[in-house]
Amino acid sequence: MTTAYPLKFEPIFKTMLWGGTRLRPFLGHTASDEPTGEAWLLSDVDGSLSRVANGPLAGTTLRELLVQDAEGILGGAKLSNGRFPLLLKFLDAKTELSVQVHPNDDQAHAKKPGALGKTEAWVILDADPETSKLYAGFRPGVTADCFRTAMASKTTPDTLHQFTPRPGDCVFLEAGTVHAIGQNLMLFEVQQTSDITYRLYDWDRVDAKTKQPRELHVDDGLECSNFDLGPCHPVTPTQAGDRDELVACRYFTMHHRQPNCRIRVDKPGECRLLVVLEADGPSEIEWGDGDADALRPGDVYLLPANLGECTVLPSGRLRLLEIGLGEAASAKVPSCSSTSTRTSVKVPA
Repeated sequence: MTTAYPLKFEPIFKTMLWGGTRLRPFLGHTASDEPTGEAWLLSDVDGSLSRVANGPLAGTTLRELLVQDAEGILGGAKLSNGRFPLLLKFLDAKTELSVQVHPNDDQAHAKKPGALGKTEAWVILDADPETSKLYAGFRPGVTADCFRTAMASKTTPDTLHQFTPRPGDCVFLEAGTVHAIGQNLMLFEVQQTSDITYRLYDWDRVDAKTKQPRELHVDDGLECSNFDLGPCHPVTPTQAGDRDELVACRYFTMHHRQPNCRIRVDKPGECRLLVVLEADGPSEIEWGDGDADALRPGDVYLLPANLGECTVLPSGRLRLLEIGLGEAASAKVPSCSSTSTRTSVKVPA
């Protein structure tokens, strides 16, 4: 890669039966009546490879960039089985997602050599205080036998810790955590590069197109379910200089930043990811010899390790997530807590 600059990628929209209609306009695209559940903004998943949307590298896939210059992109971080280690997406859930679980690395590899597990974190963008819920981990005392009984009696959600999320909440989910996203929720998600989901319960609904219930993966899901995980609450942010640390795990770090003056967002020799949650004014990201891009809500930038100094110039209210790769993460896992920083993010109605 001969040219280093902040890379934006074309969103990959995913039609889901539970999806809504807010993601396309949120990301500056024409609205559609199709139920769009996810928009992948950075993906190295086979069949869904992100393509650069800006600058001289426009049209190049993330995979091609890594083949050309992995060190220039990643710095000292490593590929995960030949792939970029993280997947970034936005979700719009008009109705509930299935109760589901994701395997860890060892479990995923055992099923499909080279596959990765899925540890993830959410940041809530919008929620309905009357109808929205998150289901995250088991309630105290729930065992495998209890869970099987609940699945047989179609009371699976009753075994899970559930709460009403608010905009600004961050929830960390280690692989093996049984969970579900409730209705009328919009959120950002960072996860390992994996697309393995085991569906345990699907609210007894029927797919409108197939007229059939969706497939469940009870045996595989139970094998991956960790009954020691839960209840999970929004994390308690930790102040770290001019930012709040939300997550620091072996796969990624994530910080919340709300600058009111010029800030640096690069870290010399390291790949960083920048997510724009809110931008009320004409804020910009600047690099090189005065090159600049306007920041808008929903923008996701990959800042290559060889980019050099990169700064953000805020104007008006600006809220960012800054994400680092696993090599830069500390060994600690965020603690579950009942408190969090609650802030509002503007999204289309």
